Amino acid sequence: MAALKSESLSAGLHVGLYGGTFDPLHAGHAHVARTALRRLGLDRVWWLPSPGNPFKPHRPAPIAARLAAIEALVPEPRHVASDYEARLGTNRTIELVAALQTAHPRVHFVWIMGADGLAELHQWAHWRDIVARIPICVVARPHEAVKARLSQAARMMARDRVLEIEASALKTRHRGWTYLTEPLHPHASRVLRGSSP
Repeated sequence: MAALKSESLSAGLHVGLYGGTFDPLHAGHAHVARTALRRLGLDRVWWLPSPGNPFKPHRPAPIAARLAAIEALVPEPRHVASDYEARLGTNRTIELVAALQTAHPRVHFVWIMGADGLAELHQWAHWRDIVARIPICVVARPHEAVKARLSQAARMMARDRVLEIEASALKTRHRGWTYLTEPLHPHASRVLRGSSP
């Protein structure tokens, strides 16, 4: 595996945190990350493959293999593949976010997810604590727009929604969320695995 890009973070940076299993990794993931990076004006996107996902029945590929795949898919210098979550020994987003914010108190973090993640967000452990401590950027995904926008989490966060035309302001906020619409990329992990959509 090629050497991973530096994880060093300096004060004042705006960094997107893109967590997920990324197994299999596909161009739709890159679409979400690149959209958030560009539309929010982020300095970096950290890709954080999870050691395991309680919503997925299969055991993911080894972290090293997934990190290498991310590096190959998004070789641009502002995309950083990190095993930070695995080193932390957790698969809970709240613990990952809290650890990064504690370690880097002067870095502005934004959580990045596809619309499918927003549709399931209310099922995540401590999801209300997550949305209370980090802004969230949601990028539209095929077949998920209506389900995501009508989800329990979206309804409960309605007051904190940042309009898409003002999305770049999200990177300096303590909380809030935005929903970005871009030409939709058709790839999805469940389709590549042959599962039902």
